[in-house]
Amino acid sequence: MAEHPAYPVGLRLAGRRVVVLGGGQVAQRRLPALIAAGADIHLVSPEATPSVEAMADAGEISWARRPYEDGDLAGAWYALIATSDPEASAAASAEAERHRVWCVRSDDADAATAWTPATGHSEGVTVAVLTTDARGRDPRHTAAIRDAVVEGLRDGTLVAPHHRTRAPGVALVGGGPGDPDLITVRGRRLLAEADVVIADRLGPRDLLAELPPHVEVIDAAKIPYGRYMAQEAINNALIEHARQGKAVVRLKGGDPFVFGRGMEEAQALAEAGIACTVVPGISSSISVPGAAGIPVTHRGVAHEFTVVSGHVAPGDERSLVDWPALAALRGTLVVLMGVDKIGRIAETLMAHGKPADTPVALVQEGTTAAQRRVDATLATVAETVVAQDVKPPAVIVVGEVVNVGPGQPVRPAPHASE
Repeated sequence: MAEHPAYPVGLRLAGRRVVVLGGGQVAQRRLPALIAAGADIHLVSPEATPSVEAMADAGEISWARRPYEDGDLAGAWYALIATSDPEASAAASAEAERHRVWCVRSDDADAATAWTPATGHSEGVTVAVLTTDARGRDPRHTAAIRDAVVEGLRDGTLVAPHHRTRAPGVALVGGGPGDPDLITVRGRRLLAEADVVIADRLGPRDLLAELPPHVEVIDAAKIPYGRYMAQEAINNALIEHARQGKAVVRLKGGDPFVFGRGMEEAQALAEAGIACTVVPGISSSISVPGAAGIPVTHRGVAHEFTVVSGHVAPGDERSLVDWPALAALRGTLVVLMGVDKIGRIAETLMAHGKPADTPVALVQEGTTAAQRRVDATLATVAETVVAQDVKPPAVIVVGEVVNVGPGQPVRPAPHASE
């Protein structure tokens, strides 16, 4: 007789009694989903892993610290049997059958009345995959299918036609430092759903090539400014397209709020009554040094790092940076947008006590195929930038962490205590 396939169904377990037998690795993997479902979870097990014990200590589950006993499944809606005792598992399974409790068994799926699918989630959608052929049941294959579907939904490569239920608006998306793989999953999905993308020059350009043909891509650097300042023109473009009922993505490099004027755009949208979603991005201030093998902090070398904008030189009346105070810090200084001002910056730091031999690294086009790293010191960085023809965008790192890395000599910070 041919085996019938399992009937897929979603269980609503909120407030309903669920019994878990065994506190090992299987329970550790399955309990978080049951907790998220709001189930009234009762664990029966003489011992448990530290993670499972922490769930009990936090009050997320109740724990009877003993072996299984007949009657433990009374009143349960669902049971997970994951003991290391075959006799106890068989007895519990038989009790579940008597009480008509849906029961999953980690030791013998064929003896269970329910199977746990490989599940994943993406923006309100749950993907559950079951293997229907008992002869070829392979959990790894099932999980691989689940992962492929969820990843496709998250990054927008798998797009199912649907009626959009969310209101049109604007998403301020941090695109990361340049490598298209470093945008967040949510950012990539919103790009795939966009009608209009207004992109910065420093945003991950490769992502634009993946957009469907109907998406209107606007280069923020080429928006006609007229009598407005550049930022006002960008704000107006965001508002105009959103008011037309379109889903708009403002694609920015790095993080929208790290020298990205993201809050100015969010404020303008709020004043216009337009919904705005902020999707944080990986800031180049930490990711680009990391990609070049430079940690912005390191035990015994730097206990803090400071990120500043170098687009205004020291001494300029528009500058809001306290350069003398930065010179006195013992940690790492990361300068963004400072390539053409690095000579003045280095002079100012040295004039206020920063040693002339302080290491400096410039990482140009970080995380992209064109990435390169140029090393110098405060005393030599100005001439090095010219000699090596360093161009923006480049992240500048000042401090002893420049010399930290595989094969690099480490010079501890003065008076380092650890």
